[in-house]
Amino acid sequence: MRVLLCPDKFAGTLPAPEVAAAVAAGWREVAGDDELLIRPLADGGPGFLDVLADALDGRRVPVPTVDPLGRPAAGEILLTDGGSTAWLESAQACGLHLLAADERDPKATTSYGLGLLVAAAVEAGARTVIIGLGGSGTNDAGAGMLTALGVTPLDEAGLALPYGGAALAATARLDGAPRLRDARLVAATDVDNPLLGLHGASNVFGPQKGADRADVLLLDAALERFAAVLERDLPGCPPRLGTLPGGGAAGGLGAAILALGGRCESGIGLVTRATGLDVALDGVDLVITGEGSFDHQSLRGKVVAGVAGAARDRGLPCVVLAGQVSTGRREAAAAGVTDAYSLVEHFGGEERGGLAAALSRPAEGLRELGARLARQWSR
Repeated sequence: MRVLLCPDKFAGTLPAPEVAAAVAAGWREVAGDDELLIRPLADGGPGFLDVLADALDGRRVPVPTVDPLGRPAAGEILLTDGGSTAWLESAQACGLHLLAADERDPKATTSYGLGLLVAAAVEAGARTVIIGLGGSGTNDAGAGMLTALGVTPLDEAGLALPYGGAALAATARLDGAPRLRDARLVAATDVDNPLLGLHGASNVFGPQKGADRADVLLLDAALERFAAVLERDLPGCPPRLGTLPGGGAAGGLGAAILALGGRCESGIGLVTRATGLDVALDGVDLVITGEGSFDHQSLRGKVVAGVAGAARDRGLPCVVLAGQVSTGRREAAAAGVTDAYSLVEHFGGEERGGLAAALSRPAEGLRELGARLARQWSR
């Protein structure tokens, strides 16, 4: 039997390659003669660069950067196509995982570190810079990134604004021009939320980053002001920036990339092409994917949705493994999911400590689920 293992990361516990390796180990314990194709995936968030580095013939270049609070952080860029294409992961500089729980404040966090990564890619000679967006702890509409690239927001007195989303309410004009050397920017994201409004960056994702209701209202108004100034002062910025699909990705980083003349592309689509997933799907009997939490958001353009849809189109069964499963069976089936298994339930459910076990022993649980699936599915 030929089985394709193509999970996303289990956020906070295991990166995608380790998820796939654990499931494969369990399967091989039961059905060692089966052929396992391992293709770890990502949709633009944390792990994006690791997955691409495994799939593409490229060179990883370390780049010193800063985290959302301006502290030193380790970043890198992946150069492919002879150095003409650079791949970046915004979470390396803007990631929520870089902040302790009591440090999460999207009013103050900055995307400046991502700008340093983009600048390094441009200086390395890249003509196309593809930026994976996701898992951010920032909500500054890319203002920090723009500052690092030479475009500084100023207040009425002509002073540079402090970092963070809240300060953007005082934006009066921009100073400088983007130093991109004609490089094209691509936002890799499967979030189609706009920058502003009820479905925008502040309202939808702000609370996940530490914003309360008052913060959300303040941030949305600040981003609205900043977007208006970008439209007025930044040459090439598209009109109605605050309403464009994808602009709300990663705390508004999508909008900043669009303002710089860039475009948004499907993160899972880019990774699928890079890893050869379509070719792999054409030659297997079963597909196993997964992520940390299989919930209503999973079926809106994330890895699981992309994999399940592709499997359904080929008439292939698709099994999802997750830390927790809250998606309804009918909804999952309509998306192409044959069955879904939860680590929490595997370890006895929440009432019996299943959640703690799923967080502390994910590889063990995935190996056991891999063996269970082999007993059920292997010929």
